[in-house]
Amino acid sequence: MRSPSVWSALADGDHLYAPIMDSITTERRGQVAIVWLDRARKLNAFAPKFWTEFPATIEELGADEEIRAIVVAAKGRVFTVGLDLEAFAMALSAGSLDSDAVDPPSPAAHRAATRKMIKTMQHTVSSVAECPKPVIAAIHGYCIGAGVDLITACDIRYAATGSTFSIRETRLALVADVGTLQRLPRIIDPGSVAELAFTGRDFDAGEAASLGLISKILPDADATLEAAMETAELIAANSPLAVQGTKAVLRAGDGRTIDEALDYVALWNAAFLHSDDIQEALAAFADKREPKFQGK
Repeated sequence: MRSPSVWSALADGDHLYAPIMDSITTERRGQVAIVWLDRARKLNAFAPKFWTEFPATIEELGADEEIRAIVVAAKGRVFTVGLDLEAFAMALSAGSLDSDAVDPPSPAAHRAATRKMIKTMQHTVSSVAECPKPVIAAIHGYCIGAGVDLITACDIRYAATGSTFSIRETRLALVADVGTLQRLPRIIDPGSVAELAFTGRDFDAGEAASLGLISKILPDADATLEAAMETAELIAANSPLAVQGTKAVLRAGDGRTIDEALDYVALWNAAFLHSDDIQEALAAFADKREPKFQGK
């Protein structure tokens, strides 16, 4: 069932739109959801409310049985320039993402509040990695700072020609703390991560692809979204039990030995090999037709 708190009744052809929040919009196209970064006037900089609205949306979509894949894309000229620095400066001063928060009464309380704020921001990005559905990033223009944190939590990343990336934090006297330093070394060579993080330099889509951060480079933003949607629709056509099981098994392999990971997948398949979807796959093969998976 779709949650009424996510999906509005406003439809446009085959597309169904959710109401605009502070900085994101959600759109449904069949069994694929697009989560739009929708703060183009601010270059999709992450405002304070983003850090609570975004994970709430991802978690609701993850629980929606009608959604089988998610695309994260952006309105306007760029994917995101990362943190809204003006808002972040205020939040850092208050030790809270809540604009109405009062200053903590002591240095220790301020540090505790700051840690809580960082953990909230970490949860926002981790919600993507923890989502049971595959998440594809469709990137164009700038993907800076916290934007890199976000895409490293995605399962698949496509980018438009001319996209620019940067682990920008060291240039702002910060240590990246929302996931890049933890996830990127599992995607690309750790030495390359160190060089990019220490320098904070810009790198383009071609270099991102050569490093393995980007899977495909497309001509422009529209082509990037189209490619992401095509992949999402291919994913959505497969058994959701198998797709989500594959994501869970891939994720469970982190930190495990090969033997431990093999034990994990053995237990997983012992639970799911008797699904209706497998029977449908076998019947479709015998009947020489495309299967229609129900996720049961």
